[in-house]
This record gives sequence, C-alpha cells and structure tokens, in this order.
Amino acid sequence: MQFVTYGINHNTAPVSIRENIAFNADVLPAALASLKQQPYVLEAVILSTCNRTEIYCYIDDDCQFLINKWLHEFHLQAEDSLNEHLYCHQGNDAMRHLLRVACGLDSMVLGESQILGQIKTAYSDALNAETLGKMLGRLFQHAFTVAKQVRTDTAIGDSPVSVAFAAVSLAKQIFTNLADSTALLIGAGETIELVARHLHDNGVGRIIIANRTIERAHDLAKQLGGYAISLSEMPNHLAEADIVISSTASQLPILGKGTVERALKKRKRRPIFMVDIAVPRDIEPEVGNLEDIYLYCVDDLQGIIEENLQSRREAAVQAEEIIDNQVEHFLAWLRTQDAVPVIRAIREKAELESEHLLEKAKKQLEQGLPVEAVLNDLARTLTNKLLHEPSRQLRQSGFDTDNNLIEAARSLFNIKDLP
Repeated sequence: MQFVTYGINHNTAPVSIRENIAFNADVLPAALASLKQQPYVLEAVILSTCNRTEIYCYIDDDCQFLINKWLHEFHLQAEDSLNEHLYCHQGNDAMRHLLRVACGLDSMVLGESQILGQIKTAYSDALNAETLGKMLGRLFQHAFTVAKQVRTDTAIGDSPVSVAFAAVSLAKQIFTNLADSTALLIGAGETIELVARHLHDNGVGRIIIANRTIERAHDLAKQLGGYAISLSEMPNHLAEADIVISSTASQLPILGKGTVERALKKRKRRPIFMVDIAVPRDIEPEVGNLEDIYLYCVDDLQGIIEENLQSRREAAVQAEEIIDNQVEHFLAWLRTQDAVPVIRAIREKAELESEHLLEKAKKQLEQGLPVEAVLNDLARTLTNKLLHEPSRQLRQSGFDTDNNLIEAARSLFNIKDLP
C-alpha cells in the first residue's frame, strides 16, 4: 500500500487545460464515489481550485498509473492527452507535496493562506463522501498541524505580496490607528474590493466608495458598512478622506491637482495619503507635488511587494526544513502501524492463555485446594506459557548466530544490564 498524488497546477498547465479537468461542487461527490469504486483505490481526496486539481489516494502498490486513466476517462479527455501537464508523486514525495501545498509553498503567491481552507474543504468533502479512511485522514490532519506550525514559527505569511494588501499595509504605517481614519475608494472592481476588505478587517473608521456605476458601489458598500457615491460626487467628499485609493479602468485621470488643492483647504492642511493602483493612472502625477499629499503609484508598491516576497522566500527555506522533519514524523507513525497487528495478536494470545488458566484456577478453588497454592500455580504456569516460545526462539538464535534477535529482545523487554 502507498500514498500517491496525481495533479495539474498553474506551473504545469494554462487555464485552458486546467479548466478541462476541474471538479466543481456539483460533480465532486460523484467523482469521489467513482474513484473509490476503482478496485485499487482504498481512500481518496480530490482538491480542485482555480490553480490546481489534485487527486490524493491511498492505493495498492502497483496501480498508481490507473488513476491517470480514470482522470482522463472521467473528464472525457483523449487517452494520455494530459500527460505532459500532469505530475505524479508517490510514497514520501506524495506526503511532502501535500504538506508543501498546505503551507502555501506550491502556490502562485508564495505563502498565501487561502489554500489551507480549500484543503480543509476537500477533506470535509471526502469525509462526507466516505472516501476518507485512517491513512489519508491522518495524513491530512498532519498537514493541517504542520501548516499551523509553519505559520507560527516562520514569517511566511507576515508580509503583504498583493497590490491591495501592500496599499493597506502602507496606510497602516502612516496612520497608526485606522479607526480614526476615513478611506475614499475610487472604483469598485476586484482590486478595490480587496482593498476595501483589507481596510475593513483592519478596523478602518469609515469607507466611502465612489464608482461610475453607483449600483456596484452600493453592493460593495453594503457588505462592509460603507457609503456609496457616484464619481461625479467624489470631489465633494474628497475633503473627508484621510486615505484615497483608486483603481479604475479610466483612460484619463479622474482626480486632478485643482480638485485636491480645494480639498486640502477644507481640511485645513491635514495630510492625505493617496495610492493610485490604476494603469493608466487615475490621479494626475502633479498631485504628488502638493504639500501634505503623500502619493504612491503602483510602481512604488511593487518595490514593497518584492521586498516582502524576498522575506517570504527566506521564510520558505525555514518552512521546507520544518516539512522535511514532519515527513519523518509521519513516517515514524506509519511504521508504528506495522506493529499494530503484531501487538494485537500477542495480546489475543496472552488473553486466551490467561482465560484458560483462570478457569483452571477457579475449578481448583472449587475443589478446596489452598488459595495460596492455586495462585502460585497460576502465576508460575502463566509466566511459563507466555515466555516459552520467546525463550525457545532466543536459544535457537544462539545456534544460528543471530545476534539481532537477542538485541531486539533486550530492547523489547528493556533489559539494560546483564550479570
């Protein structure tokens, strides 16, 4: 038996290929059931995200290639058509791969944490589909523990590496208490939505969202307890803003020097922190020359992002060391599983012997034999019964010059010093 992983991800295939073998929520239960029905698959988990599709299985040793065949057939792909994009990990490599994925070391954005939640969802889906057993279940639980350790013991997730997160991080450096600040967000696309959520999560006092389509601004503002305005209203609210972050698809600047000067007068020269994420730029570059304006563009943020990425790369080296150590820990647990049936057999044999001798002792007591004599006979006979075969094997090992068995017995019975 062994662990095996078949997968495809952002490094091995473009989205046009990845989307062909994705498992959406509607098809996933049927896919898990189909996979578990394969005679060689003992346990299975399917992880499917926008950046990867991976199949984790515990299987018969020589059947890993059949998962490739099943994957092609399930998604109606021509035989072997995906082979150049697929990777396969077996045994220790499959374990290590899951731990690396859970820790964000195999993600498009190094160290991102979203993947751990996606793996936990995949685990729950397999649990509900009854395709998760003792071995994969233990491996995934171990992966969750290791991911938590890596997050705690390294700086893998500490530094922002997205434009949205970097912008908010910079705002936090300038405004020590965001709860006292008002943020004006211009636009309502994906980047501004991320900025808004980061600001909200960091406790910003107030959010105003200005957008060309007021309905979209309202939808986003409602989710975050903010206030929506149209772009035409934006100049009237600019003086309220301590933080301005803009990201629209406009081909021309939408915030000029004159508008900002008027806002500064109303603010009585209280400074404004501005981030222009848009390309082409939303805020005229001349705005940055104004006193009390701190204007950053997307290129300024890239410097922060690259610096933080380097910090994550350094943390990733530490994370890899933790993972190597934890793979060994899991292998140690696997080795203990080999001993379980032997321990069970030893205990069952011992219990049978003790039950037999106990019945004999009860009959002797019923016959009126002295209690002390019965107990002494019970103890002596049970000891002889349990140790007869081990003793015989050890004596035989002496004739066979098998010192390994003798050393094993010393370790097994914790015999340190011999007379």
